[in-house]
Amino acid sequence: MNKNTTGEESPAPDQQSGRISDFAYSSIKEQLTRGTYRPGHKLPIRSVAEMLKVGATPAREAINRLVFEGALVMVGPKTVIVPHLDLPALYEVTQMRLALEGLATEKGAAQATDDIIDKLLEIQGHITSALDEKRYSDALHDNKEFHFTIYRLCEMPHLLSTIEALWLRVGASFHDLYPEFAEVKYGVRNHMAAIEGLVDRDPSAVRAAVESDIRDGYRRLKKAAQERLKRQ
Repeated sequence: MNKNTTGEESPAPDQQSGRISDFAYSSIKEQLTRGTYRPGHKLPIRSVAEMLKVGATPAREAINRLVFEGALVMVGPKTVIVPHLDLPALYEVTQMRLALEGLATEKGAAQATDDIIDKLLEIQGHITSALDEKRYSDALHDNKEFHFTIYRLCEMPHLLSTIEALWLRVGASFHDLYPEFAEVKYGVRNHMAAIEGLVDRDPSAVRAAVESDIRDGYRRLKKAAQERLKRQ
């Protein structure tokens, strides 16, 4: 390791590059899970590097990791896109979400405090406003925060990392929820039911509300996938 200007040892260049690559990977992953990008969106290495203010090498390494994980797809020598989930993958992800997010919800709900409930009400207020104003990307951004505020309470890190991997696969597809989901307010009702369950200190009711949210979303995403198939 090298000495920096303060006389302390600085990380070796390869370590620094690894850390920057990890930062790029985490940043893109978070954007994918929050639905920042729609399916079909291209992610050129140069654009990613400029957006994250990193070099081309760590941007490429981050993208390659996400391609390996199935969150991105290489469709050409230099073209990487955010994929659509096909029907079998959507079904599989949904079944896993129901089991794992249901478990995280029930375990986490038992640990919820009044401060957590207040935080969820605030987040839901942002979601509702975004839906009313057709700011669907903003609604998706806050939707993840709503769910994971509950899930994190379970204090089961391996479970959380698995759920995050599922959201990494399905996050972009959440765009297919709209505008229908905004018009009929399925998500709003499910979220408010979850909050009501927390107020009542009823973890089973909170789990039921979250599972209902996942199922309602699946029906809309399945319909969108079927409509895409007909157009092909």
